[in-house]
Amino acid sequence: MYCEIIKKMTLEEKASLCSGKDFWNTKPIERLGIPSVMVSDGPHGLRKQETEADHLGLHESIEAVCFPAACATACTFDRELIQEMGEVLGKECQAENISVLLGPAVNIKRSPLCGRNFEYFSEDPYLAGEMAAAYIQGVQSQNIGTSIKHFAANNQEHERMSGSSEVDERTLREIYFPAFEIAVKKAQPWTVMCSYNRVNGVYASENKKLLTDVLRDEWGFEGYVMSDWGAVNNRVLGLEAGLELEMPASGAENDKAIVEAVQNGTLSEDVLDKAVERILKILYKYVDNKKEEVFNRENDHKRAADIAKRSIVLLKNENNILPLSGDDSNILFVGEFAEKPRYQGGGSSNVKIHKLSNALEESAKFVTVSYAKGFDSVNDSIDENLMTEAIDKAKSASVVVVFAGLPDSFESEGYDRKHMRLPECQNKLIEEISKINSNVVVVLHNGSPVELPWVNKVSGIVEVYLGGEAVGEATASVLFGDTNPSGKLAETFPIRLEDTPCYLNFPGANQKVYYREGIFVGYRHYDSIKREVLFPFGYGLSYTTFEYSNLCIDKNPSVTDIIEVSVDVKNTGSILGREVVQLYVSDKTNATIRPEKELKGFESVELKPSETKTVTMKLDKRSFAWYSEDASDWIAKGGEYVIHVGSSSADIRLAETIQLISDEDVPFLIDANTTFGQLLENKKTREVANQIMVTYMKGMINDNLIFQAILKQLPLRSICSFGSGSSSDIEYSLECLKKVVTK
Repeated sequence: MYCEIIKKMTLEEKASLCSGKDFWNTKPIERLGIPSVMVSDGPHGLRKQETEADHLGLHESIEAVCFPAACATACTFDRELIQEMGEVLGKECQAENISVLLGPAVNIKRSPLCGRNFEYFSEDPYLAGEMAAAYIQGVQSQNIGTSIKHFAANNQEHERMSGSSEVDERTLREIYFPAFEIAVKKAQPWTVMCSYNRVNGVYASENKKLLTDVLRDEWGFEGYVMSDWGAVNNRVLGLEAGLELEMPASGAENDKAIVEAVQNGTLSEDVLDKAVERILKILYKYVDNKKEEVFNRENDHKRAADIAKRSIVLLKNENNILPLSGDDSNILFVGEFAEKPRYQGGGSSNVKIHKLSNALEESAKFVTVSYAKGFDSVNDSIDENLMTEAIDKAKSASVVVVFAGLPDSFESEGYDRKHMRLPECQNKLIEEISKINSNVVVVLHNGSPVELPWVNKVSGIVEVYLGGEAVGEATASVLFGDTNPSGKLAETFPIRLEDTPCYLNFPGANQKVYYREGIFVGYRHYDSIKREVLFPFGYGLSYTTFEYSNLCIDKNPSVTDIIEVSVDVKNTGSILGREVVQLYVSDKTNATIRPEKELKGFESVELKPSETKTVTMKLDKRSFAWYSEDASDWIAKGGEYVIHVGSSSADIRLAETIQLISDEDVPFLIDANTTFGQLLENKKTREVANQIMVTYMKGMINDNLIFQAILKQLPLRSICSFGSGSSSDIEYSLECLKKVVTK
């Protein structure tokens, strides 16, 4: 079908189809009946613009429903819930004639300072990938496309349109690629959006390794790649690399460049034809499955509230100060966020809301509370009158709930945060109230971790993140116990910014940022160096308690097997609750440097009081493997691994050691600079290495520990300078060694 259409197209028409008509629409070719279709910003609500258009959320868009941002929804650790949210968004797109929703955003939270972290799921690639796949499956079940973004290594806003992310191959494969890889393999997003930045010097929009070699050839991506808005550097190079659609419109300049490149032979027309075919396949996938839907904003608001309730994380609950009692008429709410909550981030994901609930009004369903503004949520300045009023009221209150958080100006697309602090006026107010009232609860509205200097002076902390337009009713529901909180942190809360793994290498300078922390991102770093944190990855409290037992694993599994891990979880409290069971794997083979443990499985399970359920998770080769640059492949060496199951990365309840059966090994590449120590450590080369030392290095072989240590550090070529060998002896030794390695 598409080949016949392409045969009828002129060169100019083919080129024109590879860029937008305007900001949000593709170009039509009316004489061939090819329609224009619209795409829209997401990911947590529609930002459909029908008049003036922009990619930073500056101009008006339609009234829509704002769901919780990814920073919040990731805390559910619930694939099914995220898929349901995607289904609702897909139906909204059908109702609004949107063909592709621009999301989800899965870039890794390398630093808490990234201004766009609220749009991203996690610091952990496995969690981010699983959440993304569920979201995509939900949206695309409604025959609406998604555009997973931003591929790749786009982890800051500073110099995002020109800077180069300098990342080694192993780190890309283990940290910055997997969320995309999982989503592509499990859910096949209709489109992938390339990022603005360069990756190791090459713009993502013209990076053949990213867009073709990895994305298509290795992972099997079947859709088309579109640019982030304005991300194209060289249109012809981009097309050759695998960038099919440029967005937005670029006038006629880049269309003309494509035509000229084909005409002068610098671009094969076959490449252009393939790009057009990919675009048409996705375009008609939507057009041929268009259906009538009604955007019921009231119903979808209720769905947003349900998801927000599930996303809230209870961080502290000293002396069971929460839930609050509906019989207590002396509760004081402090802080403007109680009546004007911050519920979404700034930039391209900014949704014009249907309606907004606030905790102050919603709490009236449970009890009448008093209120003091305390501070201005827009400005970072202390208002003495507001502070005095709040402190005076707090003196006689039974419980004070302070609604704190980051103002819109503190975090947004387009720029990074400069620090991890809350506004000083908020910290000061919390400190002062804590001096005169011992029953203080803080509710946080923020898109990324913040420092909490008063953490030991308050009794309760509730993290609501950016909970969408229904954040008010969700917050009140948790505070008063109508909802039992079940969210778990999808990122670590460090004590100080200085503790973060990339502190010395963020955000870089002179258009380069070096990822020198490598694979040690987030909890991988904190756990491995035993660094104390404020709240660990996967952490979250409940109003009930859970008991783990009966961990079962195949004790001698093969690397080629699907390994089942099961554990019994019991609700040992008195109310309905939900627990997120987390599975981590530790590699004890010493094949290479690896994190202390890594998340490889999770399940969210709801339990009635005294109820027990068996939770089963599955592991495959990739659950144990690391990426070898020498082999250009994933290696899972046979040997000892520990399976940890628990309630957070720091709260491991059960663990079992297994012996993984595998004949895979780390490639041993031998040359003249391979040391005797390396040769002696390898079982295959040990005997030959000893023979070489006896033959050529006899003078250095003795019981002296210093000599032994020095000898192990000497490269094979040193048999000439420190021994009796010659260059031909080096060559002969290399031949012997390589023979035993390849046996």
